[in-house]
Amino acid sequence: MEKASTRRKFVGSASAATAFWILKPESVRGSQANSAVSVGVIGCGNRGMYVSGLFAKNEFARVAAVCDIYEDRLEAARKQYSGARVFKSHQDLLGSDVDAVLIATPAYLHPEHFEAAVAARKHIFMEKPAAVDPAGCRRVREAALRADPRKRITVDFQQRYGKDYREAHRIVTGGQLGEIKMVRASWLGGGPPIATGHPADQERVRNWFFYRELSGDILVEQDCHNIDVVNWFLGKHPVRVSGYGSRQVRHYGNIFDNVACTFAYDDGRLFSYSANQFRTPGFSDVSETFICEHGALNVSRRGYTIWREKAPEVRVETKYDITIDAVNEFVEGVRRGMIENFGVAAAESTLTAVMALHACVTGREVSWEEISAA
Repeated sequence: MEKASTRRKFVGSASAATAFWILKPESVRGSQANSAVSVGVIGCGNRGMYVSGLFAKNEFARVAAVCDIYEDRLEAARKQYSGARVFKSHQDLLGSDVDAVLIATPAYLHPEHFEAAVAARKHIFMEKPAAVDPAGCRRVREAALRADPRKRITVDFQQRYGKDYREAHRIVTGGQLGEIKMVRASWLGGGPPIATGHPADQERVRNWFFYRELSGDILVEQDCHNIDVVNWFLGKHPVRVSGYGSRQVRHYGNIFDNVACTFAYDDGRLFSYSANQFRTPGFSDVSETFICEHGALNVSRRGYTIWREKAPEVRVETKYDITIDAVNEFVEGVRRGMIENFGVAAAESTLTAVMALHACVTGREVSWEEISAA
């Protein structure tokens, strides 16, 4: 990479930094630097179709190819994206000339598909989590480290890209409330519906979320969002965790429907976490609260609230899905050569969630060293 075409800086992301740099657009996309970014969708389930729809709404992107192993999903994708090329193999799609890929396959397939996309030298937008187990997290981390430095790698921890989340992060890490002394976070709300109407031999893949070995349980597939936010705000991962999980209302699959965990950091700070999928009518709490020396801040996808001593409460409301921010920043980054590699930090946040899952499954404290070596 020529020094004249590159200005590089590093932006902190958990204890492993997210690399961010700016390249000349023509060095990223050649003669197509000013055209729409062509996107291939790998995985045409509910999330894949929703996020690809956000790409399609961006005037500088177009969905040019779709891929799935199931014909009904491909048929729905054909109807949504008339003219898009259709593939049943992710390798065949990656061998095409699309600029970027959206990986929205079941979580257990993310390491395999991420490695293949890195090898194909595509810009990558992958759904979270990075993986479902320690080995998968290592695969994603290692693939990210050997990725083409001209390609943008984003993992859909969308809070990192939400404008109000970034402002809340600036307020807390900028010291306006003093040092963070403890953290509380939760994901209390419903889970996904159970898919029906498919052949019996497709059951586990169609309902992958409900099988721990395919999804990483609720702690990894769902709760990695909260965990990533806390790693981001504290600038590090915890060193140990204890926790419990149980099944109180769920009678399907083998995953927990509620968990409670306590994370400890190397500086003595604690992070208390709880989550469930009870579908309690009229109630939910999906947020992170940072208790600081001179006040507190609660942040969620709905906005943030600040409390200070002898000062009025401050509320800022978010009125849109912040996934839009993640998608639009990705497209703009590809077009303009604003390159990031979030693969390493995404693997770290996912491994933090995996550490918590191991604690809940075994009923004992688990350390970062132990889970890293598992």
